[in-house]
Amino acid sequence: MDYRFQWCHSLSATEFPLHAYNQLCNRLPHCTPFNHIGWLIAAEQALEPNQQLLILLAWEGDQLRLCLPLMQMRDARFGFSWRVLRHLGYPLSDRLALVCQLDETGLTRAWKEIGRRLPHSVMQLNELTTDQNTQRSMQHWARLSSSHHCHLSCRAPFHRITPEDHKEPNRDLRYKLRRARKRSDERGAVIRRVVPDATNIGAVLDSLAAVEQVSWKGQEEVGIFSGTRRSWMIQAFTALAANDLVRVVMLEHEGRCISYRLALLHNGRIYDYNLAFLPEYADLGSGRLLLDEWIRWGLEEGWQWIDASRVSRSGSTHQLHERMSGQVEHLRWSFYSWSPTGILLGLGHRLWEWRKQRQVVPASSSGKLQEVSR
Repeated sequence: MDYRFQWCHSLSATEFPLHAYNQLCNRLPHCTPFNHIGWLIAAEQALEPNQQLLILLAWEGDQLRLCLPLMQMRDARFGFSWRVLRHLGYPLSDRLALVCQLDETGLTRAWKEIGRRLPHSVMQLNELTTDQNTQRSMQHWARLSSSHHCHLSCRAPFHRITPEDHKEPNRDLRYKLRRARKRSDERGAVIRRVVPDATNIGAVLDSLAAVEQVSWKGQEEVGIFSGTRRSWMIQAFTALAANDLVRVVMLEHEGRCISYRLALLHNGRIYDYNLAFLPEYADLGSGRLLLDEWIRWGLEEGWQWIDASRVSRSGSTHQLHERMSGQVEHLRWSFYSWSPTGILLGLGHRLWEWRKQRQVVPASSSGKLQEVSR
C-alpha cells in the first residue's frame, strides 16, 4: 500500500481531519466511547505542562487508516527518569481500541515514524481491547521492538441482556435486591433515569460530583471529580452528552441525589463508568439496585450488554460479578525501543519480573505458595 504519514499537534487544530477520523472509527466495530473525539479533546485540554501531544495520521489516498494520539512524558522507574509514550486519555480511559487499518508494511512505517519524531525508551499503550485488528497490530510492533511485554490489566465482567432478565435473578441475589428495595422504600427513596443533553449535563454532573465529594472516593481524592480531573470529566461528558452517549441512574431522597451510577452508551453496550453514594445511606445497598435498573432500562431500550468498563485486576468487588455472562480482557502493551535507554529499561523490566518470580516461595509443608513482600 502507498501510505502518506502526517503529524498533527492538536485534535482541535483546523488541519485535524475530524470527519475522516469519525469515518475510521465507524469502520472499526471495537471502538469504544473512549475513542470518541469528544473524550480525547477533553483529555488533551487536561494535559500537564510536562506532557506533549503529537498525533500520527496515516492516509491511503483520501482515506484515513491510522490515528494515534501520543503523549510524550518523563516517567521515573528504577530510580531514573525515562522518556515514555502513552495513548492520550491515560489514566482515565477505561477501554481503548487501536484506531488503525494498516497492513504490515504500514505498521512498520508507522513504527519508524514514531521513533523518528518521538524518541523514547518505551511506548506503553494501556487498556487495549483484544479484538483481532488491535492484537495483530500489537504483535507486529512487538516484533520490531528490542523487547516487549503484554500485561493483563484486568478482566472486566459483562452481562448480556436477554429476555431471561424479565425474571427475578437467582436466589441469593434475589434476596439482596428485595432487601435493598425494602430499605429504599422505607426511606422514601426513588430511582430516576437521566438522559443528559448539552443543556442540562452541567447540572447533572454537579449533583453527581457533590455525592462523590463526600463519599470515600472524594475523601481519599481518587474520584473522577477530584482535583484537576474534574474539569476533564465535565468537558468530556458534556461533549458525549451532546452526542447522546451519556446515561445516569440515580437514587434520590426528598429530591436529593444520594447515590448514582454514571455510564456511557455506545453501540448497544452500556459502559458502567463510575458510582458513588452518600455515607449515611450506605446501608441501602443502592449500587445493586441501580445496577438492576441498568438491566431493566436495557430491556426497554434494546441494549445488548452491560459492562464494567474497568475493574481492579485482583479482588474486584464490582457487583456485576453477581450477574456476569463473561469477562472482557484489557491488555497493557509495552514496547521498548532500540535506543540504549530502551534496551536498558527493557532489561530492567525483565530482571524485575524475574525477581518477582523468585519472591514466590513455599508457604508451608502443604505445598501452597505465598508472595513474600520486601
